Amino acid sequence: MKSKLIVILLLVYHVSLTAQTEGARNPLIFADVPDMSMVRVGDTYYMSSTTMHMNPGVPIMKSKDLSNWEIVNYAYDTLGNADDLNLENGKSYYGKGSWASCIRYHKGLFYVSTFAGNTGKTYIYTTKNIEKGPWTVHSFKPSYHDHSIFYEDDGRIFMIYGGNKLHLVELKSDLSGVIEGTDRVLIENASAPAGLNMLLGAEGSQLFKHDGKYYLFNICWPRGGMRTVVVHRADKVTGPYDEGRLAFQDRGIAQGGIIDTPDGRWFAYLFRDNGAVGRIPYLVPMKWEDGWPIIGINGKAPDTLDLPASKGLIPTIIASDEFKRKKGDRVLPLVWQWNHNPDNSLWSLNERKGYLRLTSGRVVSGFEQAKNTLTQRTFGPVCSGYVCLDVRHMKEGDFAGLGLLQSKFGQIGVQVKDGRKMIKQINVASLGGRNGNNRFEEDSIPLERDKIYLKAECDFRNRKDVARFFYSYDGKGWKHFGSELKMQYTLAHFMGYRFALFNYSTKVAGGYADFDFFRVSDQISKW
Repeated sequence: MKSKLIVILLLVYHVSLTAQTEGARNPLIFADVPDMSMVRVGDTYYMSSTTMHMNPGVPIMKSKDLSNWEIVNYAYDTLGNADDLNLENGKSYYGKGSWASCIRYHKGLFYVSTFAGNTGKTYIYTTKNIEKGPWTVHSFKPSYHDHSIFYEDDGRIFMIYGGNKLHLVELKSDLSGVIEGTDRVLIENASAPAGLNMLLGAEGSQLFKHDGKYYLFNICWPRGGMRTVVVHRADKVTGPYDEGRLAFQDRGIAQGGIIDTPDGRWFAYLFRDNGAVGRIPYLVPMKWEDGWPIIGINGKAPDTLDLPASKGLIPTIIASDEFKRKKGDRVLPLVWQWNHNPDNSLWSLNERKGYLRLTSGRVVSGFEQAKNTLTQRTFGPVCSGYVCLDVRHMKEGDFAGLGLLQSKFGQIGVQVKDGRKMIKQINVASLGGRNGNNRFEEDSIPLERDKIYLKAECDFRNRKDVARFFYSYDGKGWKHFGSELKMQYTLAHFMGYRFALFNYSTKVAGGYADFDFFRVSDQISKW
């Protein structure tokens, strides 16, 4: 007995020691955090990313070690007020909204910029306190695609933008727009270092200064190849950028920039298209050699990094929510984002304490037109989320529950049909053409109770990209229900799959559903 105890203690010690000595691993964040831009202020790193049609928008993440990140703020609550932003009159801005952002710090002020094709504007948000705000917004036309802001030593502000043919403009000191007459071509063909036959021309500009020289990072996609990092170098911010190199080409890990640590190490931050979970960040060691950045270990992104081990994405990037709030708590934790602009009169955490109430305010045709759908990222390699739902006050035609949101979405919930409550599961089995005639698979059975537990499980291992749905009457014994969802990343939404809490009406508005909690896990059942 004593010998067995010693063995057990040794195993525990070994596991503990391994956990302490094991470093960070790639991917850095196994969730949809694309188009990253980073800045270091002292010993603290800040990162912005893209969430397009989700609000609040342009998430700001913070780290002390480059390995463990948490969401600390957003640059804006909403981009504006228009039919497409509000999901009104059949309009939407799926896959649009704010795209690749740029984060910078200059003389005590943080700058976070982005652009939106659907509004036709460029936005620059400024604040002295990036974690608490407040933010000042500056917006102007046109929408400068994939731009990079750069503050020169003399105080002049430049912006590089465009695709393949890259342009340079100078901004007004008050950030109200571009100085007239300053727009000019900076690089005629920025993809050239990677070849001449491109599927995607150079874009995603990020500009940095190191040892007196200027380095412009872009990505491109050669035909028959993969997403590739190219770098151009110049002696002045205005160019010429005659020197260019193919800087990194490994598994399509590309688009981003570079960051240094207080102790002098350098890393490239990039992302990889990883199927249905989305575009996931990688961190790649780099060094300077003959005045050029050398990215990777023998040209590859390593699986392990000489950084502290990750503590996981829960609860800093994704989190459970019991919907109970203490005085001083945020109404909604930062892990949540609404699909499009919310209608704040139709959701509440106060009407029934400890519950999220979603009320239908209009009749819609389906999930993608539903207002007040509340979302969080899914994550890999596997994940699950489940809710407890009170359906007593739903009306005819209402459908409420838990979804996996993308263009090929899946849902499990309760629908009121002909006065009866039904457990219903829907998958988009294939995408329709321009008229949106998607093919659906669905299943339903009667529900004789007022409360039900609903769960979605996702398997992203080796890009398997499948999900299954379950229901339970006690939250313990789960029954698989409906068909398996074949998840697919589509450009229509341009985003990884999201857990989504929804309630909408197809017949008459005014019904509501109460969510007792949302709980998330990095485990799934054995399929």
